[in-house]
Amino acid sequence: MSLRLWSSRLPAPRACSLRLRSLRASGFLPLLFALMLAAAPGFAESPAEPAGDFGVLLLSHGGSPEWNATVAETVRPLRERWRVEIAFGMADASTMEQAVRRLEDAGVRRIGVVRLFVWGESFLDRTRQVLGLLPGAPPRPADPDAAKAHAAEHPHGQGPERLHGANELQAHLEGIPFWRIETRSRCVVSSEGLAQCDTMGEVLAERVRGLSRDPARESVLLLGHGPEDDAENERWLAALAALGDMVGKGAPYRALRVETLREDWPDKRAAAIERIRSFVKEAGRDGGRALVVPVRIQGFGPYAQVLEGLDYDSDGKGLTPHANVSRWLAEQAERLERELDDQEN
Repeated sequence: MSLRLWSSRLPAPRACSLRLRSLRASGFLPLLFALMLAAAPGFAESPAEPAGDFGVLLLSHGGSPEWNATVAETVRPLRERWRVEIAFGMADASTMEQAVRRLEDAGVRRIGVVRLFVWGESFLDRTRQVLGLLPGAPPRPADPDAAKAHAAEHPHGQGPERLHGANELQAHLEGIPFWRIETRSRCVVSSEGLAQCDTMGEVLAERVRGLSRDPARESVLLLGHGPEDDAENERWLAALAALGDMVGKGAPYRALRVETLREDWPDKRAAAIERIRSFVKEAGRDGGRALVVPVRIQGFGPYAQVLEGLDYDSDGKGLTPHANVSRWLAEQAERLERELDDQEN
């Protein structure tokens, strides 16, 4: 049966049994080693070599120790070429500042800021503001530690009137340190995300093949985070659909669908949940099965709760760890290094 995109709106689902495939143990020992190195929200692992004044500041969302360790393992190949520091958080001025200091203390004066996010627009302007490349960030406070603690305990403007109708992401961002960091280095920032890279289609296709047993009876769901803005969400979906085309090549899956949960915006999320659950329920009809692949940096996120009571298969893996992601990061760093070279010529 040829591949088709599922677009119908279906009735509300009935409860079915959940079947979540156990996570695979392959690569466990390297991941465990990276986990031991990456327990802190920002950590140094830059070697004494290589030399040179160019270094990489890797920005990523961050999460559980396993989440952070997976990112550390993905970044490891870059350390053979450049000094690399990781700053976890959503453009967190505190972790970014600490990482920049470590690079500069090692002699770096040109920094390529590589952003490991699924979507290229995520926190892009905020990152540039923190680095002083765009206006908007306040000066560094006299006591950053006190300011960080205060932001976490008393996000600005968060009285009942501020939270009325507010989205969850904005509420969280207001508790994240935000100021213009002081740096002696010249910085350039990447603007692409993984969803805009063709080779991520190969990663997703590999994930689906690992789950598949009978493609003609299987419906594939590629599920991503998604933004608040409707126009931006359409760009997300278009990028995911392009990756989905690669997943469907050569495999006659019964259906393939891309969706974004838009999980930080309750009003957007409710409609998305209804569509997602309807697709998964319908996939189980007539002896079929749903294969759910998260388009996330790492792990399954909140999708188990969203799909609770439904019958589907997933290995729970995101895009990392995978060699294609490591190669993409290296390409981003190379591009930023060339950009800084061009600025000097």
